[in-house]
Amino acid sequence: MIAALPGFRAAARLSTAAPLMACAACALAQEPKVAEAPPMVVVDEADVTVREAPPHGAIGMSTAYRISDAAPQPRTMEFRRRVLDVGSAIGEHVIAHDEVYYVTAGTGIVISDGVEAALSPGKAAYLYDGAVVGIRQTGSEPLSIIIAYPVAR
Repeated sequence: MIAALPGFRAAARLSTAAPLMACAACALAQEPKVAEAPPMVVVDEADVTVREAPPHGAIGMSTAYRISDAAPQPRTMEFRRRVLDVGSAIGEHVIAHDEVYYVTAGTGIVISDGVEAALSPGKAAYLYDGAVVGIRQTGSEPLSIIIAYPVAR
């Protein structure tokens, strides 16, 4: 017998003595077609490094690692690393998607709609669509963050 899961009734009960028979509709059913995925892309950050002022205000200097730029379209997410020099910041700006800042080294202050929070290695800030956000480096070491967000459509 087939046992029903809690909360569900068994649709059919089969005896182990009865032969299993395939229905005609099942035999004619086709496997759903699976879209072929593009080949994976492996990126060495040394190949995508750009020295530039941080976005949204050009406060100080930074090193950008535009990792997802090496992955051809169509792709659905952006994945970047940015190292903010001492005293640098990504200025406050409105985001049109959810975004994550994940700290790998250094310390900083993230702001979202006027609320500030301290970040250090291993901490992440999840920022929501429509918020006014930014992040500034604090302390004596550069602030290294991973930034992930969906591709703009």
